[in-house]
Amino acid sequence: MFEPVPPSYWVALSALLFAAGAVGVLTRRSAILVFLSVELMLNAANLSLVAFANQWADAGAAVAMSGQTVVFVVLAIAAAEVAVGLGILVAIFRDRASTDVDVLSEVRA
Repeated sequence: MFEPVPPSYWVALSALLFAAGAVGVLTRRSAILVFLSVELMLNAANLSLVAFANQWADAGAAVAMSGQTVVFVVLAIAAAEVAVGLGILVAIFRDRASTDVDVLSEVRA
C-alpha cells in the first residue's frame, strides 16, 4: 500500500536539519539557543545514521545494529552535554544574569 521512503530523502532531510542547526549555532547569541542548535545537529546526524543502517539492513543484521548502536551512543553523549552545559549556564546566569555568548566570551578566571 505505502512505498518505503528512499534513504536519499532521509539523508537530504538530515542535511537540511544539520544546516539549520549550523546556522543557529553561528547566528544566535543566546547560549540556550546555541545548545538547542547543537542538539538539532546531533539529531540530524542520528537521522542519517538510522537511514544508512536501514539501507544496509539487507547486508546483515550486525550492520544495521551497529548503526543503531552508534545512535544510542550519540544520544548518551548529547544528554551528558546538555546536563553539563545547562549546569554551567545556570551557574553563569546566577552570576551575570545573562546568557549572551558575547558576554560569556569575557568569562575568564
